Amino acid sequence: MNRSGRLKRPSWLSRLWALPTGRFGIIVVTVIALTALVARFWTPFNPQKVDVANRWDSPGIPHLLGTDGSGRDILSLLMAGARTTVWVALGAGVVATLLGLLLAALGSLTTRWVRESIAVLVDILIAFPVLLIAMMLSSVWGGSLWVVIVAVGIGFGVNIARVTRPELRRVLHSDFVLAGRASGLTPFQNLWRHLLPNVAPVFIVQLSWGMAVAVLAEAGLSYLGFGAPPTEPSWGLLLRDLQTYISVHPLTVIWPGLAITITVLGLNLLGDGLREATDPTLSQRRRSARTHQPVVVA
Repeated sequence: MNRSGRLKRPSWLSRLWALPTGRFGIIVVTVIALTALVARFWTPFNPQKVDVANRWDSPGIPHLLGTDGSGRDILSLLMAGARTTVWVALGAGVVATLLGLLLAALGSLTTRWVRESIAVLVDILIAFPVLLIAMMLSSVWGGSLWVVIVAVGIGFGVNIARVTRPELRRVLHSDFVLAGRASGLTPFQNLWRHLLPNVAPVFIVQLSWGMAVAVLAEAGLSYLGFGAPPTEPSWGLLLRDLQTYISVHPLTVIWPGLAITITVLGLNLLGDGLREATDPTLSQRRRSARTHQPVVVA
């Protein structure tokens, strides 16, 4: 309770942690981020060191997850690959945020012809898959992590714009926004003070899903040769190198595939948890559906 004696509502973070999906997502994202941070300063072995004498070592001491066909330690490669994964997810998230919010704002706060032009542009861009955008960019600048970041950022930034734009339009006609406009706030000030905080839950959920897409896209594009260069540790490159020997050493292929699967699953479940934690009526509807009771929203 607070000082006035009223029952204090739990914050969205507390509600997120109380959800199994949210808790799992937080734990996975935290572990991956910490692994990437530790790998920046330390790994059990040099990820790129070739040791022919220890080729295809089984999991054990000192190589906990074994070695690949070049004698490289798989655990060290996975830890170093986590750095690439986090870098791509964060970079793509920044690009998607800037592009998505820019298109959403232009499609909501400008004149009618600009809004209609933005709507048409979003419809056109959303038809281009991330892989096609990455192939177009890589044909000009070559395959690199920047190509993956920009391609995923553009691809999912358009999705963010498509989802956020109608939310901005809805909030734009709220009383507090009209009051701010009457008090002399500029469109940018209104956007910063009133509009963005009210669409933040929808935006955060979309961003978490976009980062999951970025992880999967980086692995897929690196596997196809449009992503990380051979000198850059990447889960997609490791999976491509090991899948040739899947019939002889199947256990080695499991580790990068498991890392990609758990990371994408964690980010997706985090997005689901955020959606439920930031929308209390959604969890109330689900509880009511399970108990067959009517929902009463104050």
